This record gives sequence, structure tokens and C-alpha cells, in this order.
Amino acid sequence: MAMSGGVDSSVAAAELVRAGHDVSGVYMKNWINEENIIGHCPWEEDITDAEAVAKQLGIPFRVVNLMTEYREKVVKYLIEGYQAGITPNPDVMCNREMKFGVLWDWAQEHGFEAIATGHYARKVDEHILRGADPNKDQTYFLAMMQPHQVRIAQFPIGHLLKPELRERAREFGLKTAEKKDSQGICFIGQVKMEDFLRTFVPDQPGPIVNLEGKVLGEHRGLHLYTLGQRKGHGVASPIHKQAYVVVAKRPQTNELVVAIENSDTPLLWARKATLHSISSTGTPLQDERLLQAQPRYRCPAGNAVFRPLGDGRAELEYSEPQRALTPGQICALYDGDRLLGGAVFETIQHE
Repeated sequence: MAMSGGVDSSVAAAELVRAGHDVSGVYMKNWINEENIIGHCPWEEDITDAEAVAKQLGIPFRVVNLMTEYREKVVKYLIEGYQAGITPNPDVMCNREMKFGVLWDWAQEHGFEAIATGHYARKVDEHILRGADPNKDQTYFLAMMQPHQVRIAQFPIGHLLKPELRERAREFGLKTAEKKDSQGICFIGQVKMEDFLRTFVPDQPGPIVNLEGKVLGEHRGLHLYTLGQRKGHGVASPIHKQAYVVVAKRPQTNELVVAIENSDTPLLWARKATLHSISSTGTPLQDERLLQAQPRYRCPAGNAVFRPLGDGRAELEYSEPQRALTPGQICALYDGDRLLGGAVFETIQHE
């Protein structure tokens, strides 16, 4: 049982114990904030909490040091992605490369048969389904998992709503019952992405321009901004109740392009995109089909036609325009509640 020290994985461990499984708790030690990044990196507190819950449940507990692998497989991917001007997703890669990758390799060596996590997801007949709580569903972050990883994955709390989970934590008497949920980078802690990036990537200031090329201000580095971003770019709106939004990044000229947001803002809306690095959670996605494609976490999945192009690439055509589709972001693919897999946005064809 991958235990983070939070309430979700604590209850997941308790559910497995109650179901009669032979459970061991493991804390993945991925980061200790040696760079002194601004923010709270609570790994010591999290280990203490996870160990206390394991003791309450009467299961073995150990800390597995995966810091070297995490830097190579997640941090490097994150930094190189932002340096290249795209928007990577470290949480998705942490699941595929670390929890169900490196940790699974370790688990097999130590005689374990499965890895459980505290994700809000369900598993039925080797299929991953959305979690029962629509406000907490985390299948988006599992989109790049591969079939062999799905087979050994267990999600003990996916059938619960968050209030039900909190109540079960209290019933079990778990130390983490009232602990607040973490909102930081995967297994790093309460660290803002901007502060994390500025530690590793130097600022590269340049002009902020509008669609006509007029300079409106100065940005600190294109890697610190995301397409669709409304706040934090430093350009005040000249129109009441309308905001400037980031619509493009131009690495060649180091320009950040903003525009007033409305229903037809140029460069902000798109229906077509190409995908690369297609990954299926089950049967390979090799045929043209209608599915639902979710371009970001906490963004509705829209109906789309998926057309394979070969070599791990595909064309995606939404039935309705989508806001701020972004190269590098993960696109999770569904058939109703069933997670089919995922891919990475490569190019966007704007309206």
C-alpha cells in the first residue's frame, strides 16, 4: 500500500486490512527539498503520519528511497518540458514511472503481488473506471498507465464519496482523519510550480504583446506561463470585468501573447489537435472511434473523434471547440466512465 501520510491512502490501507489482505505500508521518499525551494515540503511529517496509521492498523511499514529515480524520471521530464515551451504533467508521470513503475519493480523483488493507492478510481474486470465521487475523480492522472500496470493496481477507496471517506477515517480512529488534502506537486509538497521552476530554470524576461504586436508589459520567462492563464501575467485589463488571457508563447522572439477573453478570442479555442505517445490501459487504440477526451484535470471530457495516424500518433477532432488546448498536456481518453488510455497534445489547430 503506497501511503503518502494523507487521509485517502490511510483509509485505503484500512479497507484492505478489513478485507483480509496481507498488507504492508510503503512511503515513497522522492524528495527532501535540498534546493530550499520556497514552500512547505512536509516529507518528515508525512512519514510520521503514515507510520502512525500503519501502527494503528497493525501492518508493517517501511520507507523506500526513490529520490534518484524521481529526479531522473519526473523532475527531469518536468524541467525539460517547460524549457521546451510545453506544459508537462508531473503527477501523471509519477503514477506511470514511479508508483506503478519503479515502486512496482521494488515490490516484485520483495514478493508482493499488487500495489494499492489512494486514488479516487475504480477497477472492474481489468478496467479503470472513474471514481464514484465526481468532484474527486482522479482517473485523469492514471491515463498513461499501461495494461501490465493496470493488472497489478488496486484502488480501495474509489467507490467512496469524500465525506464518506472522512467518516470512515474517524470510524477507524486514524490519526489522519482530519488532515487537510495536499495540493502540491506530486510527492514534493506545498510548493508552487512557479517557485519550483524558478529554482532550476533561470528567468528569461521578454515582452508581453497583444494580437496586434503592441507591447503591454514584460514577462519573466515563457516557461512560467500557461496557455489560457488569466491571472499572474501582470497585464491589467483595460475593460471592466474582462481579462487578458495568455493565448500564445513565441519562443523564437521570446514573446508572450495575450488577448481579451471572449467566446471567439483568436488562438484560444480549437477543435482539432494531434496527439503523440498514445498509451492504452487495455486494448490498443488502433481504430477510428468516437470517445470522450479530457484535456486537463477538472475539465469536462468532450466528445471527439479519435483517428490513429500510426507511430503512436493520432488526430483528435472535438465536436465542440475547446478552450486552451496546450502542447505537452496530457489528454485522457474515455468511453463513458471507462478510462481507455491517454496521450500527449502535440500540435493544436486553432479555429
